[in-house]
Amino acid sequence: MSAPNSNSSSDALGTRVHHHRSSEYSRLCTEADAALLDDNNPRIRRDIIRIVAQYLDSQGFTSTKVTLYDEANVKQQRENNYISDVVRLRAAVLDGEWGEVDRICGSAYLKDKKHILYSVYKQQYLELIDDNEPQKAFTTLNKHLKPLEAQQSVQGEFRDLCYLLTTKSIQDAPAFRNWDGIASARERLAEYLQSILEFEIVGRESEHQHLRPNRLVTLLRQAVAYQIESCQYHAEAVPLVPSLLADYAPVVVPNAEQGAFAGHLGNVKCTAYVGPYAQLIASGSSDNTVRIWDTDSAECLATLRGHTSRIWDICVDRAGATLFSASGDGSVKVWDIRDLHKPQCLHTIMPDDGGGDIYSVGLNPLESHIIMAGYDRKIRLYDRVTGRVVQTFHGHDLSVAQAVANPLGNLVISGSKDQTIRFWDMMSGSCVKSLRSHLGEVTSVATSDSGMLLLSSSKDNSNRLWDLRSLKRLCRYKGHQNTSKNFIRSGFVGDSLIVGGSEDGMVYLWDRESTNIVQRLDGHQGIVYDAKWNPKRGILCSASDDWTLKTWWFNPHATTKNV
Repeated sequence: MSAPNSNSSSDALGTRVHHHRSSEYSRLCTEADAALLDDNNPRIRRDIIRIVAQYLDSQGFTSTKVTLYDEANVKQQRENNYISDVVRLRAAVLDGEWGEVDRICGSAYLKDKKHILYSVYKQQYLELIDDNEPQKAFTTLNKHLKPLEAQQSVQGEFRDLCYLLTTKSIQDAPAFRNWDGIASARERLAEYLQSILEFEIVGRESEHQHLRPNRLVTLLRQAVAYQIESCQYHAEAVPLVPSLLADYAPVVVPNAEQGAFAGHLGNVKCTAYVGPYAQLIASGSSDNTVRIWDTDSAECLATLRGHTSRIWDICVDRAGATLFSASGDGSVKVWDIRDLHKPQCLHTIMPDDGGGDIYSVGLNPLESHIIMAGYDRKIRLYDRVTGRVVQTFHGHDLSVAQAVANPLGNLVISGSKDQTIRFWDMMSGSCVKSLRSHLGEVTSVATSDSGMLLLSSSKDNSNRLWDLRSLKRLCRYKGHQNTSKNFIRSGFVGDSLIVGGSEDGMVYLWDRESTNIVQRLDGHQGIVYDAKWNPKRGILCSASDDWTLKTWWFNPHATTKNV
């Protein structure tokens, strides 16, 4: 098994890290999800404004700070008026002044508080029923409660409210069996409104809390420290983080096989990670199936069947809930994979004017549209909400091997057997630029996370790096084999490395700037079609003609040999 060149800078870095096992990762690190911090909480929003204003002041942006506070004070005044309306509403409810209640509920500060409006109008409706005024009750039900049906506190409550129009007593409806009179119900509603007031008022205590100096930078340092601690690999020296625009990931050159995934009954064309922490890996094969594997154990957890021809490409949404597969049967299937015991095909997309294999499937950055391309030379943009193709891109002379969206989401970039790379305006569908530099069919295109670089692979035995701003070629990576009737793909490994498959059965890693080969991973017994890097796990996953997937990691104890 080959390892990095001992004289290379990448190897020098590699020897300064050690592996941090995934089991330790899950035990030591809390996932940074929405449950940790409710950014819609008014108190949190006010805290953020104070912290940002403090930083602006420390950097000399005094005018910007004043503008921020001016805009915040406008919202603060609206919140003050809202609290005032809730106080008046509480008093009017207790006194049964329903005319005043109607006026207060119509104010601009309460019209969006649907949960409050529903509770108040429900009380008014129940009192009308209790007072035997069905006509007024019917008007309240239709005018006020029907539009707020989604706010019902328990399932079936609105149905029971309707049922009350035909009953002799409020207690006859299941949802209101515990009705104990108008006075008690008003008290409970008043207590509910009081709890809202207390939440708003208590939340403002933070405005008088001391703000520690340099709070924003302190929080950012804590966030970076968390990212470093949660990495699979730890450097002996504390790293200096160069940017906050992406999560920290150390430069690691995999040098050893970690796991082998066997089970497919044909060559494996493509692979994708599932979920934000890549606990699962998905693969598509010429056996017409997609398999989902446990990353750590290499156990096959689910097999998705339904396609009638080979799987050329797959992709997974960021949440790891939905998988998309492109097949030689001319279709893209959309799968719900949240429950691996019962994965479901939600939808099959078969273009009306399509013909032949679909080689590529992907999502735009907002994950609202599917980008698919293939044998018929067309690229299609499919709207997931409306369920139809909303844009078709024409212009390639031969089949399209791959099409992707740039990180900004305004361009589609495609590579074709006609040896060109084309750039398409997402909105108009027009081709805004075409590159012809490769001497063979283009087999893949990929953009960097920053959106400033483009990587292309071709059957001229080269991968090429482009500056997306100037569209100038920066580098060419050679040494691998890509000439036959295969889709050999390449991609980025962080900001420092390039990875790609090869017909000689090896996974190649190049230094992005020098173009030197820093690693050849030898282990497959056939063509390597695809290789994907995951920064959270610090692993590569490769798909091969030998019917297997393999994962690769940096093993500090592996024997080092020159490349």
